[in-house]
Amino acid sequence: MWASTYGRPSGGWQQRMGSYVYRARDAGGSQREGVLRAATLNEAIEALHQRELTPTLIEATSAQRKGRRPAPRGRVKSAELAALCWQLCTLVEGGIPITTGLEIAAADTAKGPLKSVLHRTLVNVSEGRPLSEGLKEFPQIFTRIAVAIVVAGETSGNLGHALHTLAEHYESKDRLSKKMQSALAYPVFVLALITTIIVAIMVFVVPRFRTIFDQLGGKLPAFTLAFMRIYGMLCHNAVPLIVGAAVFLGGGVLLSRTRAGHTMMSRIVLKLPLLGRLFSEVFAATFCTTTATLLEAGVPVLDVFEIARGMTGNDVLSSAVAAAKQRIMEGASMAASMSAVGIFPNMVVKMTQVGEESGLLPVVLRKTSDHYERRITATIDTATNLLGPLMIVAIGAVVLVTVIALYLPIFAVSDTAR
Repeated sequence: MWASTYGRPSGGWQQRMGSYVYRARDAGGSQREGVLRAATLNEAIEALHQRELTPTLIEATSAQRKGRRPAPRGRVKSAELAALCWQLCTLVEGGIPITTGLEIAAADTAKGPLKSVLHRTLVNVSEGRPLSEGLKEFPQIFTRIAVAIVVAGETSGNLGHALHTLAEHYESKDRLSKKMQSALAYPVFVLALITTIIVAIMVFVVPRFRTIFDQLGGKLPAFTLAFMRIYGMLCHNAVPLIVGAAVFLGGGVLLSRTRAGHTMMSRIVLKLPLLGRLFSEVFAATFCTTTATLLEAGVPVLDVFEIARGMTGNDVLSSAVAAAKQRIMEGASMAASMSAVGIFPNMVVKMTQVGEESGLLPVVLRKTSDHYERRITATIDTATNLLGPLMIVAIGAVVLVTVIALYLPIFAVSDTAR
Protein backbone atom coordinates (compact mmCIF):
# COMPACT_ATOMS: atom_id res chain seq x y z
CA MET A 1 0.00 0.00 0.00
CA TRP A 2 2.76 2.41 0.99
CA ALA A 3 4.74 1.48 -2.10
CA SER A 4 1.81 2.29 -4.38
CA THR A 5 1.04 5.55 -2.63
CA TYR A 6 4.49 6.94 -1.98
CA GLY A 7 6.67 4.94 -4.32
CA ARG A 8 9.60 2.86 -3.19
CA PRO A 9 10.72 3.69 0.38
CA SER A 10 13.88 5.76 0.36
CA GLY A 11 16.56 6.41 2.94
CA GLY A 12 14.61 9.41 4.28
CA TRP A 13 11.34 7.52 4.59
CA GLN A 14 12.05 6.54 8.20
CA GLN A 15 12.42 10.17 9.15
CA ARG A 16 8.98 10.97 7.73
CA MET A 17 7.32 8.46 10.02
CA GLY A 18 5.43 10.00 12.91
CA SER A 19 4.06 8.70 16.20
CA TYR A 20 0.36 8.76 17.10
CA VAL A 21 -1.20 8.16 20.49
CA TYR A 22 -4.55 6.49 20.02
CA ARG A 23 -7.63 5.46 21.96
CA ALA A 24 -9.90 2.92 20.31
CA ARG A 25 -12.47 0.19 20.94
CA ASP A 26 -12.17 -3.41 19.85
CA ALA A 27 -14.90 -5.67 18.49
CA GLY A 28 -16.07 -6.47 22.02
CA GLY A 29 -16.42 -2.80 22.96
CA SER A 30 -13.40 -2.74 25.28
CA GLN A 31 -11.24 0.38 25.22
CA ARG A 32 -7.64 0.07 24.01
CA GLU A 33 -4.88 2.67 24.24
CA GLY A 34 -1.39 2.82 22.81
CA VAL A 35 0.97 4.36 20.30
CA LEU A 36 1.71 3.49 16.68
CA ARG A 37 3.96 4.79 13.93
CA ALA A 38 2.65 5.94 10.58
CA ALA A 39 3.52 8.48 7.89
CA THR A 40 0.13 10.24 7.95
CA LEU A 41 -2.98 10.42 10.07
CA ASN A 42 -4.96 8.48 7.42
CA GLU A 43 -2.44 5.66 7.52
CA ALA A 44 -2.68 5.59 11.32
CA ILE A 45 -6.48 5.25 11.07
CA GLU A 46 -6.15 2.53 8.44
CA ALA A 47 -3.64 0.66 10.62
CA LEU A 48 -6.16 0.65 13.47
CA HIS A 49 -8.89 -0.61 11.15
CA GLN A 50 -6.61 -3.44 10.08
CA ARG A 51 -6.32 -4.39 13.75
CA GLU A 52 -10.14 -4.39 13.92
CA LEU A 53 -10.10 -1.35 16.22
CA THR A 54 -12.45 1.63 15.99
CA PRO A 55 -10.50 4.81 16.88
CA THR A 56 -12.09 7.35 19.22
CA LEU A 57 -9.00 9.56 19.54
CA ILE A 58 -5.78 9.85 17.55
CA GLU A 59 -3.23 12.50 18.51
CA ALA A 60 -0.07 13.21 16.53
CA THR A 61 3.02 13.58 18.70
CA SER A 62 5.33 15.28 16.21
CA ALA A 63 4.66 18.64 17.89
CA GLN A 64 6.07 17.50 21.18
CA ARG A 65 9.25 16.32 19.46
CA LYS A 66 9.82 19.86 18.13
CA GLY A 67 9.19 21.47 21.48
CA ARG A 68 8.45 19.68 24.70
CA ARG A 69 5.03 20.17 26.15
CA PRO A 70 4.78 21.30 29.75
CA ALA A 71 5.20 18.49 32.24
CA PRO A 72 1.93 17.07 33.61
CA ARG A 73 0.88 18.82 36.77
CA GLY A 74 0.12 16.93 39.94
CA ARG A 75 1.92 14.91 42.54
CA VAL A 76 2.68 11.23 42.07
CA LYS A 77 3.02 9.26 45.30
CA SER A 78 5.92 6.92 45.96
CA ALA A 79 3.46 4.05 46.39
CA GLU A 80 2.18 4.61 42.83
CA LEU A 81 5.71 4.64 41.43
CA ALA A 82 6.56 1.47 43.37
CA ALA A 83 3.51 -0.30 41.94
CA LEU A 84 4.46 0.88 38.43
CA CYS A 85 8.04 -0.39 38.79
CA TRP A 86 6.85 -3.76 40.12
CA GLN A 87 4.50 -4.11 37.16
CA LEU A 88 7.17 -3.17 34.59
CA CYS A 89 9.70 -5.44 36.32
CA THR A 90 7.32 -8.41 36.11
CA LEU A 91 6.55 -7.74 32.45
CA VAL A 92 10.18 -7.20 31.39
CA GLU A 93 11.44 -10.27 33.26
CA GLY A 94 8.62 -12.22 31.60
CA GLY A 95 10.11 -11.41 28.19
CA ILE A 96 7.68 -8.65 27.20
CA PRO A 97 9.28 -5.65 25.38
CA ILE A 98 9.45 -2.43 27.35
CA THR A 99 7.23 -0.66 24.81
CA THR A 100 4.48 -3.22 25.33
CA GLY A 101 5.05 -3.04 29.07
CA LEU A 102 4.63 0.74 29.06
CA GLU A 103 1.47 0.40 26.96
CA ILE A 104 -0.01 -2.11 29.42
CA ALA A 105 0.98 0.02 32.41
CA ALA A 106 -0.54 3.14 30.84
CA ALA A 107 -3.80 1.28 30.18
CA ASP A 108 -3.93 0.07 33.81
CA THR A 109 -3.15 3.48 35.31
CA ALA A 110 -6.00 5.76 36.34
CA LYS A 111 -6.29 9.20 34.75
CA GLY A 112 -3.78 11.64 36.17
CA PRO A 113 -0.23 12.94 35.74
CA LEU A 114 1.31 9.45 35.83
CA LYS A 115 -0.85 8.26 32.94
CA SER A 116 0.23 11.26 30.83
CA VAL A 117 3.86 10.62 31.71
CA LEU A 118 3.58 6.98 30.68
CA HIS A 119 2.03 7.92 27.33
CA ARG A 120 4.78 10.42 26.57
CA THR A 121 7.49 8.02 27.73
CA LEU A 122 5.96 5.34 25.51
CA VAL A 123 6.19 7.69 22.54
CA ASN A 124 9.86 8.39 23.27
CA VAL A 125 10.75 4.72 23.65
CA SER A 126 8.78 3.79 20.51
CA GLU A 127 10.91 6.28 18.57
CA GLY A 128 14.04 4.38 19.53
CA ARG A 129 15.16 6.30 22.60
CA PRO A 130 16.16 4.38 25.76
CA LEU A 131 13.80 4.33 28.72
CA SER A 132 16.16 6.44 30.82
CA GLU A 133 16.05 9.26 28.24
CA GLY A 134 12.27 9.24 28.40
CA LEU A 135 12.27 9.42 32.20
CA LYS A 136 14.70 12.36 32.20
CA GLU A 137 11.98 14.57 30.73
CA PHE A 138 10.06 14.37 34.02
CA PRO A 139 12.53 15.24 36.81
CA GLN A 140 9.66 16.28 39.10
CA ILE A 141 8.49 12.65 39.10
CA PHE A 142 11.55 10.54 38.26
CA THR A 143 14.51 11.83 40.25
CA ARG A 144 18.18 11.44 39.39
CA ILE A 145 18.23 8.30 41.55
CA ALA A 146 15.57 6.65 39.39
CA VAL A 147 17.25 7.67 36.13
CA ALA A 148 20.67 6.48 37.34
CA ILE A 149 19.29 3.06 38.30
CA VAL A 150 17.57 2.65 34.93
CA VAL A 151 20.73 3.76 33.08
CA ALA A 152 22.74 1.17 35.01
CA GLY A 153 20.17 -1.49 34.12
CA GLU A 154 20.24 -0.57 30.44
CA THR A 155 24.04 -0.55 30.41
CA SER A 156 24.30 -3.98 32.04
CA GLY A 157 21.48 -5.41 29.94
CA ASN A 158 19.43 -6.27 33.03
CA LEU A 159 16.61 -3.74 33.02
CA GLY A 160 14.33 -6.07 34.96
CA HIS A 161 16.69 -6.16 37.95
CA ALA A 162 17.05 -2.37 37.80
CA LEU A 163 13.26 -1.95 37.91
CA HIS A 164 13.13 -4.40 40.83
CA THR A 165 15.72 -2.31 42.69
CA LEU A 166 13.84 0.89 41.88
CA ALA A 167 10.56 -0.56 43.15
CA GLU A 168 12.20 -1.43 46.49
CA HIS A 169 13.63 2.10 46.65
CA TYR A 170 10.19 3.67 46.22
CA GLU A 171 8.69 1.32 48.80
CA SER A 172 11.36 2.31 51.33
CA LYS A 173 10.76 5.97 50.55
CA ASP A 174 7.02 5.50 51.01
CA ARG A 175 7.54 3.85 54.42
CA LEU A 176 9.69 6.74 55.67
CA SER A 177 7.23 9.30 54.34
CA LYS A 178 4.32 7.65 56.14
CA LYS A 179 6.29 7.50 59.39
CA MET A 180 7.03 11.23 59.19
CA GLN A 181 3.39 11.98 58.43
CA SER A 182 2.25 9.94 61.40
CA ALA A 183 4.76 11.79 63.59
CA LEU A 184 3.30 15.17 62.62
CA ALA A 185 -0.39 14.29 62.31
CA TYR A 186 -1.22 13.94 66.02
CA PRO A 187 0.51 17.11 67.29
CA VAL A 188 -0.98 19.18 64.47
CA PHE A 189 -4.46 17.81 65.21
CA VAL A 190 -4.21 18.51 68.95
CA LEU A 191 -2.75 21.97 68.36
CA ALA A 192 -5.63 22.78 66.01
CA LEU A 193 -8.07 21.49 68.64
CA ILE A 194 -6.56 23.67 71.37
CA THR A 195 -6.66 26.70 69.07
CA THR A 196 -10.31 26.03 68.22
CA ILE A 197 -11.24 25.72 71.91
CA ILE A 198 -9.47 28.96 72.83
CA VAL A 199 -11.06 30.87 69.94
CA ALA A 200 -14.53 29.51 70.81
CA ILE A 201 -14.13 30.52 74.47
CA MET A 202 -12.90 33.98 73.59
CA VAL A 203 -15.59 34.63 70.98
CA PHE A 204 -18.69 33.04 72.50
CA VAL A 205 -18.20 32.46 76.23
CA VAL A 206 -16.15 35.36 77.64
CA PRO A 207 -18.27 38.19 76.11
CA ARG A 208 -21.42 36.85 77.82
CA PHE A 209 -19.72 36.66 81.20
CA ARG A 210 -18.33 40.15 80.68
CA THR A 211 -21.89 41.44 80.26
CA ILE A 212 -22.88 39.67 83.47
CA PHE A 213 -19.92 41.20 85.35
CA ASP A 214 -20.92 44.69 84.16
CA GLN A 215 -24.47 44.13 85.43
CA LEU A 216 -23.28 42.83 88.82
CA GLY A 217 -20.90 45.73 89.37
CA GLY A 218 -18.46 45.71 92.24
CA LYS A 219 -14.81 44.85 92.28
CA LEU A 220 -13.73 41.72 90.43
CA PRO A 221 -11.31 39.21 92.00
CA ALA A 222 -7.66 39.78 91.10
CA PHE A 223 -7.46 36.53 89.08
CA THR A 224 -10.56 37.39 87.06
CA LEU A 225 -9.39 40.97 86.58
CA ALA A 226 -6.04 39.78 85.18
CA PHE A 227 -7.82 37.30 82.91
CA MET A 228 -10.19 40.00 81.56
CA ARG A 229 -7.29 42.40 80.96
CA ILE A 230 -5.46 39.79 78.91
CA TYR A 231 -8.69 39.09 77.04
CA GLY A 232 -9.19 42.81 76.33
CA MET A 233 -5.62 43.19 75.15
CA LEU A 234 -6.04 40.29 72.73
CA CYS A 235 -9.33 41.67 71.42
CA HIS A 236 -8.03 45.18 70.87
CA ASN A 237 -4.78 43.98 69.27
CA ALA A 238 -6.15 41.02 67.31
CA VAL A 239 -5.55 42.60 63.91
CA PRO A 240 -1.98 43.79 64.66
CA LEU A 241 -1.15 40.36 66.14
CA ILE A 242 -2.47 38.53 63.07
CA VAL A 243 -0.66 40.91 60.72
CA GLY A 244 2.53 40.58 62.75
CA ALA A 245 2.33 36.79 62.67
CA ALA A 246 1.75 36.86 58.90
CA VAL A 247 4.70 39.22 58.40
CA PHE A 248 6.89 37.03 60.59
CA LEU A 249 5.98 33.87 58.68
CA GLY A 250 6.30 35.63 55.32
CA GLY A 251 9.69 37.02 56.30
CA GLY A 252 10.79 33.55 57.34
CA VAL A 253 9.74 32.12 53.98
CA LEU A 254 11.53 34.87 52.06
CA LEU A 255 14.62 34.45 54.22
CA SER A 256 14.67 30.70 53.61
CA ARG A 257 14.75 31.36 49.85
CA THR A 258 18.03 33.21 50.11
CA ARG A 259 21.31 31.28 50.20
CA ALA A 260 22.39 32.51 53.61
CA GLY A 261 18.90 32.25 55.07
CA HIS A 262 18.40 28.70 53.82
CA THR A 263 21.73 27.63 55.32
CA MET A 264 20.80 29.26 58.64
CA MET A 265 17.42 27.48 58.65
CA SER A 266 19.16 24.20 57.86
CA ARG A 267 21.39 24.58 60.92
CA ILE A 268 18.46 25.52 63.15
CA VAL A 269 16.45 22.47 62.07
CA LEU A 270 19.29 20.11 62.93
CA LYS A 271 19.67 21.67 66.40
CA LEU A 272 16.02 21.35 67.43
CA PRO A 273 15.71 19.08 70.50
CA LEU A 274 13.53 16.25 69.15
CA LEU A 275 12.89 17.12 65.50
CA GLY A 276 16.60 17.65 64.85
CA ARG A 277 17.47 14.12 65.93
CA LEU A 278 14.52 12.69 64.01
CA PHE A 279 15.55 14.60 60.88
CA SER A 280 19.14 13.32 61.19
CA GLU A 281 17.93 9.73 61.56
CA VAL A 282 15.67 10.07 58.52
CA PHE A 283 18.62 11.40 56.52
CA ALA A 284 20.83 8.51 57.69
CA ALA A 285 18.19 5.93 56.72
CA THR A 286 17.59 7.59 53.35
CA PHE A 287 21.30 7.92 52.62
CA CYS A 288 21.98 4.26 53.43
CA THR A 289 19.03 3.03 51.36
CA THR A 290 19.87 5.27 48.40
CA THR A 291 23.57 4.36 48.44
CA ALA A 292 22.82 0.64 48.70
CA THR A 293 20.27 0.85 45.89
CA LEU A 294 22.61 2.71 43.53
CA LEU A 295 25.60 0.48 44.30
CA GLU A 296 23.51 -2.63 43.68
CA ALA A 297 22.47 -1.18 40.34
CA GLY A 298 26.14 -0.70 39.37
CA VAL A 299 26.32 3.11 39.68
CA PRO A 300 29.89 4.38 40.37
CA VAL A 301 30.64 5.61 43.90
CA LEU A 302 31.28 9.23 42.86
CA ASP A 303 27.98 9.34 41.00
CA VAL A 304 26.30 7.85 44.07
CA PHE A 305 27.53 10.70 46.27
CA GLU A 306 26.61 13.29 43.66
CA ILE A 307 23.07 11.93 43.52
CA ALA A 308 22.89 11.63 47.32
CA ARG A 309 23.94 15.28 47.62
CA GLY A 310 20.81 16.34 45.79
CA MET A 311 18.37 14.12 47.68
CA THR A 312 18.18 16.46 50.68
CA GLY A 313 17.12 20.09 50.82
CA ASN A 314 19.21 20.73 53.94
CA ASP A 315 22.28 22.79 52.99
CA VAL A 316 24.37 21.48 55.90
CA LEU A 317 23.80 17.84 54.97
CA SER A 318 24.20 18.52 51.26
CA SER A 319 27.53 20.29 51.82
CA ALA A 320 28.72 17.41 53.99
CA VAL A 321 27.96 14.86 51.26
CA ALA A 322 29.75 17.07 48.70
CA ALA A 323 32.79 17.33 50.99
CA ALA A 324 32.83 13.54 51.43
CA LYS A 325 32.70 13.10 47.65
CA GLN A 326 35.69 15.46 47.26
CA ARG A 327 37.72 13.39 49.73
CA ILE A 328 36.84 10.20 47.85
CA MET A 329 38.08 11.83 44.64
CA GLU A 330 41.35 12.55 46.44
CA GLY A 331 41.77 8.85 47.22
CA ALA A 332 40.22 8.40 50.66
CA SER A 333 37.85 5.56 51.46
CA MET A 334 34.12 6.12 51.86
CA ALA A 335 34.21 5.54 55.61
CA ALA A 336 37.18 7.87 56.15
CA SER A 337 35.60 10.57 53.98
CA MET A 338 32.27 10.35 55.82
CA SER A 339 34.00 10.43 59.21
CA ALA A 340 36.04 13.51 58.28
CA VAL A 341 33.01 15.71 57.46
CA GLY A 342 31.52 15.10 60.93
CA ILE A 343 27.85 14.93 59.93
CA PHE A 344 27.26 11.23 59.43
CA PRO A 345 26.35 9.26 62.60
CA ASN A 346 29.14 7.12 64.00
CA MET A 347 27.21 3.92 63.32
CA VAL A 348 26.82 4.77 59.62
CA VAL A 349 30.56 5.41 59.36
CA LYS A 350 31.49 2.20 61.17
CA MET A 351 29.08 0.06 59.14
CA THR A 352 30.37 1.62 55.92
CA GLN A 353 33.89 0.66 56.95
CA VAL A 354 32.75 -2.91 57.66
CA GLY A 355 31.01 -3.05 54.28
CA GLU A 356 34.08 -1.79 52.42
CA GLU A 357 36.36 -4.30 54.13
CA SER A 358 34.01 -7.24 53.59
CA GLY A 359 33.01 -6.32 50.03
CA LEU A 360 29.33 -6.40 51.04
CA LEU A 361 28.72 -2.67 51.29
CA PRO A 362 25.16 -2.63 49.82
CA VAL A 363 24.05 -5.44 52.16
CA VAL A 364 25.56 -3.75 55.22
CA LEU A 365 24.05 -0.38 54.31
CA ARG A 366 20.60 -1.93 53.94
CA LYS A 367 20.91 -3.46 57.42
CA THR A 368 21.98 -0.05 58.73
CA SER A 369 18.98 1.56 57.05
CA ASP A 370 16.68 -1.01 58.66
CA HIS A 371 18.21 -0.17 62.05
CA TYR A 372 17.55 3.55 61.59
CA GLU A 373 14.02 2.91 60.38
CA ARG A 374 13.36 1.01 63.61
CA ARG A 375 14.85 3.90 65.59
CA ILE A 376 12.65 6.37 63.73
CA THR A 377 9.58 4.26 64.54
CA ALA A 378 10.61 4.08 68.21
CA THR A 379 11.24 7.84 68.36
CA ILE A 380 7.86 8.59 66.81
CA ASP A 381 6.07 6.19 69.16
CA THR A 382 7.82 7.69 72.19
CA ALA A 383 7.07 11.25 71.11
CA THR A 384 3.43 10.38 70.44
CA ASN A 385 3.06 8.68 73.83
CA LEU A 386 4.50 11.75 75.56
CA LEU A 387 2.64 14.34 73.51
CA GLY A 388 -0.73 12.71 74.14
CA PRO A 389 -0.82 13.35 77.92
CA LEU A 390 0.90 16.73 77.53
CA MET A 391 -1.71 17.91 75.05
CA ILE A 392 -4.54 16.68 77.28
CA VAL A 393 -3.03 18.55 80.23
CA ALA A 394 -2.71 21.67 78.07
CA ILE A 395 -6.38 21.51 77.04
CA GLY A 396 -7.41 20.90 80.65
CA ALA A 397 -5.30 23.85 81.86
CA VAL A 398 -6.89 26.21 79.32
CA VAL A 399 -10.40 25.16 80.30
CA LEU A 400 -9.59 25.22 84.04
CA VAL A 401 -8.11 28.73 83.97
CA THR A 402 -11.09 30.01 82.00
CA VAL A 403 -13.66 28.42 84.33
CA ILE A 404 -11.95 29.69 87.50
CA ALA A 405 -11.59 33.21 86.08
CA LEU A 406 -15.21 33.40 84.94
CA TYR A 407 -16.90 31.81 87.98
CA LEU A 408 -14.92 33.46 90.79
CA PRO A 409 -17.04 36.66 90.68
CA ILE A 410 -20.25 34.59 90.73
CA PHE A 411 -19.03 32.68 93.80
CA ALA A 412 -18.06 35.97 95.44
CA VAL A 413 -21.55 37.42 94.81
CA SER A 414 -23.17 34.28 96.25
CA ASP A 415 -21.08 34.54 99.43
CA THR A 416 -21.99 38.20 99.81
CA ALA A 417 -25.67 37.43 99.34
CA ARG A 418 -25.51 34.79 102.08
